[in-house]
Amino acid sequence: MDLWEWQYEGACREVGTEQFFHPEGERGSSRRRRDADAKAVCAACPVIRQCREHALRVREPYGVWGGLSEDDRAVILANEQVPAAS
Repeated sequence: MDLWEWQYEGACREVGTEQFFHPEGERGSSRRRRDADAKAVCAACPVIRQCREHALRVREPYGVWGGLSEDDRAVILANEQVPAAS
């Protein structure tokens, strides 16, 4: 499969981008609700794994990708950077 071919199969293609990317200044329950709705779309997506791997690999800074919010990805990436104990 082409490097980007998986994107054509994404469930998000049927939903507006505003569902996955927060507007300027969105906070609190509105943001949590929008993220949860986006993650629900991702949960039923046939290419969630490829999307998630892409977002982590390129350190995607914004939006919900592969069922992970910006904060979710930051936690995963921070944990990967912790040096192993000697």
